[in-house]
Amino acid sequence: MARFNLANETIAREIIARYPKPKSATIPLCHLAQEQDGYLTADAMAHISELVGVTPAEVLGTASFYEMFKLKPCGTYLVGMCTNISCMLVGGEELLHHAEKTLGVRHGGTTADGMFTLEEMECLAACTEAPATQVNYRYFNSLTPEAFDQLIVDLRDDKLQEVVPPHGTLSRVRQHITAERAADPAHAAPAVVAPASRMVSVVEEDAQVVPITKTTRRTKSKDGEASKDPS
Repeated sequence: MARFNLANETIAREIIARYPKPKSATIPLCHLAQEQDGYLTADAMAHISELVGVTPAEVLGTASFYEMFKLKPCGTYLVGMCTNISCMLVGGEELLHHAEKTLGVRHGGTTADGMFTLEEMECLAACTEAPATQVNYRYFNSLTPEAFDQLIVDLRDDKLQEVVPPHGTLSRVRQHITAERAADPAHAAPAVVAPASRMVSVVEEDAQVVPITKTTRRTKSKDGEASKDPS
């Protein structure tokens, strides 16, 4: 079990700086800890409690309320399969049973190699694409048994690394805010200077600033004609 490493502790302090009250950062820090270790360790929750000024029990109480936070090790890939009404009507339960046979574990279990954890999930909000399946919360919908088996093969062969990162990684893009937007400027990210024609970026991807350009949205005039409105 692990506390935050030095790099993630720096990120944690930057996240805390966004909030007037440090404990408001509890959930983002839980996600950061789960990204580091694949699940929420007791040591990580203790470290979070120290950083935000609450007790470890309060961090646990928050984390245990949310299904996405795992308090014990799970597979590199968390396979969640919906069996609610829309999915059930088009074979969701049968697909889950097929997945159990393919992976060799019952739902709630993890394969012996630690690669897959299989879960039966509540509605995944993809009813029009039933039966709905997620791998690390990335959608793979309308799967047949054959398509599911191919999905597992591709995951084992590392063919989907660009699509499905290891469990715990919510996004490959990490947001940063500048000092003037921080509640605690001492721990905010340094300001980014961008050309006058572009907005100042507050996101960073692969250690390179991603400039955010102005977008154009369409609005309708009184006579119904569409017009462009830069924003």
